Parts: sequence; C-alpha cells; structure tokens
Amino acid sequence: QVQLVESGGGLVQAGGSLRLSCAASGRTFSSYAMGWFRQAPGKEREFVAGISWNGYYTDYADFVKGRFSISRDNAKNTVYLQMNSLKPEDTAVYYCGRQRQNTLPVRQSAAYDYWGQGTQVTVSS
Repeated sequence: QVQLVESGGGLVQAGGSLRLSCAASGRTFSSYAMGWFRQAPGKEREFVAGISWNGYYTDYADFVKGRFSISRDNAKNTVYLQMNSLKPEDTAVYYCGRQRQNTLPVRQSAAYDYWGQGTQVTVSS
C-alpha cells in the first residue's frame, strides 16, 4: 500500500510564503518520480511541479517558475513544495502524487497512480 499525506496549507496574504510537505508510506517511495498538482473550484487539476526519483531533475509549470521550488528527502520519505511570492490566483487545493513509472517527471495527471487527500492553500489580497 502507498499512502500520501499532505500538510502545510493554510491562509496567507499575497506575497507571503508556505511550505507544503507530502509524507509517504511504502517501501518504494525512493524509486518514483513525484509531483505537485493543484485544483481550484470549477477547474481541472493542473500540474505545478515534478521531481525525479533521485531529486536531480525538476520541472515547473510556467506560472510558478521563480516562485516555487520542489525538493525531496528520500531518507524521510517526504516531498516538499516551497511556495514564495504567493498570489491570490494560487488559491487551490494542492495534491501530492506518485508517478506510475520511474521516469522523469510527467505533467499529465493521468500518469500518477497515488494521491494524497490534498491541502487547502488560500491567498488573500
């Protein structure tokens, strides 16, 4: 079984920062690429950031480049998303996902087979 649990979401003013964590259970965590996605009300889930199994390769959506940073600590079975310079349009539920295949990060949500419950991020003006 694989279980992912996100934490770190909350309410923050525009320009502020949050650090999301995704704690994973299961013995194969270190062998899979991981990704962060977000979903706002009435919108489809969209890719935010991805990271390879060894942490050497990362990928970011254009709208977060220079503001967000993804990282992982396989010894702690945890993936992080550092979010800086937050904007109201960043408001969404943020999800951590495990990619089906051990490849470089993929942007399509269908490529991920396990998801956390999500953590709400709300950015006020």
